[in-house]
Amino acid sequence: MKPNFLIFILGPTGVGKTSISLFLAKKLKTEILSCDSRQFYQELKIGSSQPTIKELESVPHHFIGHLTIHQSYNAKCFEKDSLKKMKQLFKKYSILIMVGGSGLYEKSITEGLSDIPNIDLNIRNNLIYNFKKKGIFFLQKEIQKLSKIPTNIDRNNPRRLIRYLEIVRSTGKNPSSFFKKKNLRFFSTIKIGLTLPREEIYIRINKRVEKMIQMGFLEEVSRYYPYRHLNSLHTIGYKEIFDFLSKKKKSFHEAIEEIKKNTRKYAKKQLTWYRKDPSITWFHPKEKEKIFYFILNKVKMGNTGFEPVPPCL
Repeated sequence: MKPNFLIFILGPTGVGKTSISLFLAKKLKTEILSCDSRQFYQELKIGSSQPTIKELESVPHHFIGHLTIHQSYNAKCFEKDSLKKMKQLFKKYSILIMVGGSGLYEKSITEGLSDIPNIDLNIRNNLIYNFKKKGIFFLQKEIQKLSKIPTNIDRNNPRRLIRYLEIVRSTGKNPSSFFKKKNLRFFSTIKIGLTLPREEIYIRINKRVEKMIQMGFLEEVSRYYPYRHLNSLHTIGYKEIFDFLSKKKKSFHEAIEEIKKNTRKYAKKQLTWYRKDPSITWFHPKEKEKIFYFILNKVKMGNTGFEPVPPCL
């Protein structure tokens, strides 16, 4: 039986993953699956930098705008849905491309996530109530009280903090204790990392945010202001504009600068996450042909073991 390969295109936000994935999909005559959890929601077109209609029409895409902001979704759901979709697609193709910057969602595909026991809803509701009443400092303080303080959690993301605390309080165990050992998959994975010098990534991020504003991002966020409490909208870009609309920010300019700053911080965290993975081979986004022939060589060899090139950021 001919082996199947999943090509993962990884890297920080704004580095050029969409362009590379489109190039490779056309060259390899295959389809693209998104691993970007922000792009799952059909309403968040501008803020999540979803591919354009022209790009979506040029190559078949999956998991772009397949949910609404009112739907509850997580990495475990994505693992189940994407594996099912890949089994279907591998009947037609021997190579598929997955692209995105959501580390946990990538891990759900390459390694698999365990089912976490049911959470006590009273615990969850209590945490949400106190967060709304006292702010994120309450959650950060509760995290500090734990016997084993997590080092890799985003302390400024209330959704992540609540999730961590509710698991610990409901089960008495650290969330990482529920992770599976690496699963055997029905495909081999080749991981391609894209990176640039830090200054260039930051310039790209700033330009992307400015382009979002020109495309009508304020109008998009304003449309969903009544639903700002939804988990799907607790994300960079939307949070800052919601604060402006709620008059928590003095000016629109201040909100935009905050989006740029928080996006830069997020890009740095993405690189920190991916640096820990020795199976990623790193390239400059302009090295399209080099990436293409690297993949062909790996597919021909049927072997994904290789020496990684360290990232330059």
